[in-house]
Amino acid sequence: MSTYPVRVEARLEEPLSRGLWIVKWFLAIPHYIVLGFLWIAFGVLTVIAFFAILFTGRYPRALFDFNLGVLRWTWRVAYYTYGALGTDRYPPFTLGPAPDYPATLDIDYPERLSRGLVLIKWWLLAIPHYLIVGLFTSGSVISWRGDLPDDSGGVLYTLDWGGLIGLLVLIAALFLLFTGRYPQGLYDLVIGMNRWSLRVAAYAALMTDAYPPFRLEQGGHELPRMDARPARSPVRHGAASVVAITLGALLAFAGIATAATTTGTALLDGTRDSAGFISTPAGRVSTPAYALTTEQISVAGQGVRFLRESVGRVRIETTGTPLFIGIARQADVTAYLGGVAHERITHLAYPPGETRYDHHPGTAPASAPAAETFWATSGSGSLTWDIQPGDWAAVIMNADGSPGVTTDITVAATLPWLYRLTWGLLIATVILLSAGTGLVLAGIRLAAAPAPGPARRAPTP
Repeated sequence: MSTYPVRVEARLEEPLSRGLWIVKWFLAIPHYIVLGFLWIAFGVLTVIAFFAILFTGRYPRALFDFNLGVLRWTWRVAYYTYGALGTDRYPPFTLGPAPDYPATLDIDYPERLSRGLVLIKWWLLAIPHYLIVGLFTSGSVISWRGDLPDDSGGVLYTLDWGGLIGLLVLIAALFLLFTGRYPQGLYDLVIGMNRWSLRVAAYAALMTDAYPPFRLEQGGHELPRMDARPARSPVRHGAASVVAITLGALLAFAGIATAATTTGTALLDGTRDSAGFISTPAGRVSTPAYALTTEQISVAGQGVRFLRESVGRVRIETTGTPLFIGIARQADVTAYLGGVAHERITHLAYPPGETRYDHHPGTAPASAPAAETFWATSGSGSLTWDIQPGDWAAVIMNADGSPGVTTDITVAATLPWLYRLTWGLLIATVILLSAGTGLVLAGIRLAAAPAPGPARRAPTP
């Protein structure tokens, strides 16, 4: 029998400092920064490997060794810090194997991988393991506080306690603080959970087709290997190769983000109506009073030009019985509705939300809204407004000024910038993906397998 192709080894280096663990989070900051970029590259390269496996049945060796290096680096930093606290030796900054470090990780390179299995193993088949690893590595206590006095609805509180590994390592840290010793049984259990987690990570990252075993192999050493297959020389990534692949992956990641944004803006631009307007969903408003008003809209200085170029023309529409809609300066609206029962919309919610209002008590208006002359623009059931400088407010009323206003409101704008933005994002996507792909390929070319050592000549009898 042979062990699982993902081999996680560890060696407890005692004596350990009683208090160094308190500041290891600070000491490891340089590693966290580098790993942040490396894991973005890891994700992008895994997507590339997915398609390579799907079409060729092979995981490109250069990408495999880079991603293996990221997992190795991560395991070393986790072992030094709060994934195990198993050593006080500072982790090296390398993607290589670092066999002298007390935490090592190795994965057998698969010569062939299943083209069909790659479609389902990383999400469907791995679900049972995700549940277990989630218990090992993360855990949350969630509480909800509703009915707050400020009418904000409620607050969701989440406390992440770090999972079983984090809890056990905290206990080990307290043992170190007070006794200077790391309990062996506790250490073996922590390493077993980390080993399980790293096996699942490698399987989910498509680096093996061997399904992770449901067993907790505790302790620092794997089961002995019984096969003696010759190992293929790994690809060595020098500094130039690592920088090129990481930078290329970051650019490709940015290209994927701009591609998603381009798709969104293109779909939004495709929702224009025949008049060139893009509308929001309808929001329900209702009041037993005589009028509904909006918050004050202030347009001044350079904001006029900016809003005209970004928002364009604005349209407000109501459904059902045509209602009077008008836009006027805030001072005129305040004078007209002074002493009139009305409500100001403070939050227009779309289903299933609830619109909120600020109520102003009063009596009936002295005249119907259409009889007033201060409106900058008005209409029955719909109006269109070209943005002008000043302090403005919109008013919705029954045409005869009677109480009780209920309708659905849609707000639309022409958004003249959207077409140009879509094309700009498309061009940026092409540039970023091309540059990122080129740098990744250049990094792969810069990586080279070590030259084989001189062959040993058999002794002459």
